[in-house]
Amino acid sequence: MKNYPKVEVATRFIAALIDGVLSAVVSLIPIIGPIIGGAYMLVKDGLFEGQSLGKKVMKLQVVTGEDAQADFMVSVRRNAIFAIPILIMIIPILGWIIAPILSLVILIIEVMKVVNDPQGRRLGDTWADSQVIEATETEQPLQATEKEQDQA
Repeated sequence: MKNYPKVEVATRFIAALIDGVLSAVVSLIPIIGPIIGGAYMLVKDGLFEGQSLGKKVMKLQVVTGEDAQADFMVSVRRNAIFAIPILIMIIPILGWIIAPILSLVILIIEVMKVVNDPQGRRLGDTWADSQVIEATETEQPLQATEKEQDQA
């Protein structure tokens, strides 16, 4: 993995907050909401070229150890831990009590890891061999000009 600089924790927090609020609001829809919210939490970083909605707004991106944009499988590996509390919300009343507590515990562990890791990698990043970077840090492939395309 290229040695990308650590992203500001506050920027990551705002991106995560956007995604978390979106998922939580959707999860309030009876029965199907938690399934949709949990699915979003799993695949969110495989959307929009390695960007969840929150990361897109904050101009962040997830890259893999091979310096590729995160795909859906990388996203599932790095975010499985966050989907669990959302899916627990399927259980009426008890799930609504347990899920926020479990979410808080997971959040504390993951934030401590991001703050203390030199590259800002949390447990999910370790599991998926990924890192959150500023979207401007990636090297975009050069687009061929129309003239070059016509010659090919």
